[in-house]
Amino acid sequence: MRESTLWVLHIFAGAIILVLLGLHMFIMHLDEVLGVLGIGYSEPIASESVFARSEQAFFMVTYILLLGAALYHGLYGFRNMLFELTLPKAAETFINWSFTLVGLGLFAFGTYAAIFVFAAKFAKEI
Repeated sequence: MRESTLWVLHIFAGAIILVLLGLHMFIMHLDEVLGVLGIGYSEPIASESVFARSEQAFFMVTYILLLGAALYHGLYGFRNMLFELTLPKAAETFINWSFTLVGLGLFAFGTYAAIFVFAAKFAKEI
């Protein structure tokens, strides 16, 4: 039961990545189409545009969701590849704990960075 739940979460994380990366590709690479609609950025990779997006709550939330989904999807997939090697139980336990700790650490660091850049907008206003 536990493995099937983790697998469903793996598939769900893949769907989230598909949607959010599709949105990212649309914003970053179809800037001319968005410009015609009046909602695009003139130069999506210019530092001004990057900071303008980072100061919007929508982008902060999508960055955090994408980070969490990508970390889970990648680490769980890699874990499954390693488990197909029929490792000893102690090695599997070590992999589970180390991937969990590394994933949580990277998620905390990335979330901190996204919130820090978003909050910098309010620090400038004070």
